[in-house]
Amino acid sequence: MSKTAPEPIRDPQTDHLLTPQNSAIVLIDFQPGQYATVGSATRDEINLGAITLAKLAHAYQVPTVVTTVAVDMGVNQPTVPELMNELPGVDQIDRTGVNSWEDADFRAAIEATGRKKIIMAGLWTEVCLAFPTLDMLEEGYEIYPVIDAVGGVSSVTHESAITRMVQAGAHPITSLALGCELMRNWARSDADLYRTVINDYFRRKREIGESSGDLFRR
Repeated sequence: MSKTAPEPIRDPQTDHLLTPQNSAIVLIDFQPGQYATVGSATRDEINLGAITLAKLAHAYQVPTVVTTVAVDMGVNQPTVPELMNELPGVDQIDRTGVNSWEDADFRAAIEATGRKKIIMAGLWTEVCLAFPTLDMLEEGYEIYPVIDAVGGVSSVTHESAITRMVQAGAHPITSLALGCELMRNWARSDADLYRTVINDYFRRKREIGESSGDLFRR
C-alpha cells in the first residue's frame, strides 16, 4: 500500500520534541565585530546555519528574540542585515553586559514567549551563547544550542564551550535537523515551508564551495 498521508500530529504543546508551538528562537550578538573575531569558522560557514535558523523562525512563526551588545553605547554595530532581513518585524534588544540573561529586557522578552524550550545561537560560543545557556538551564529552561550557527575565538574555545553546555544539560542541535523537527512529516500541508528553506541552504552551501544538491523537489 502506498503512503501519501501524514501520520497523526502529536500534541504540539506537550510534545517532548521541538515544535513551532512549544519553542522560541534566540539570536545573540550576530554583529560585525563579533564575526570579525571568530576563529572556529568563517562568516559564510556561520551564516549557512544562522540564516537557515532565521528563515525557519519566520517560516514557522516561532517567537524570536534578537539581542545585541553595546550598540547604544556606540561601541558596536547592530545585528548584520543578512539575518535581520529574514526576520521582519523583530526588534533588537541592546544590552551593556556580555550575559544576556542578566539583562532585564532580554529576560522579559524570553518570559513573554511563554516557552520553556529555547533554541539559541550566539557569537561567541564560549561567552554570549554559553553564559545565558548556563543561567537559563538553572532557571528550568531547556536550551538547544544550534551548533552550526555559532562560532568561538578558536576551535578550542568553541568546542570547550559546547562541552560545558552539554555537561550542564543543554541539547545541541543543527539548523537542518531543527527544520526537520519542526516540519516532522513530508506529507503535511506546511512541508513546503521546509522544502524552501532546505533548498536555499544547499544553494548557499554550494556557493561557499561545498558540494550538495537540490534534493527535496516535489
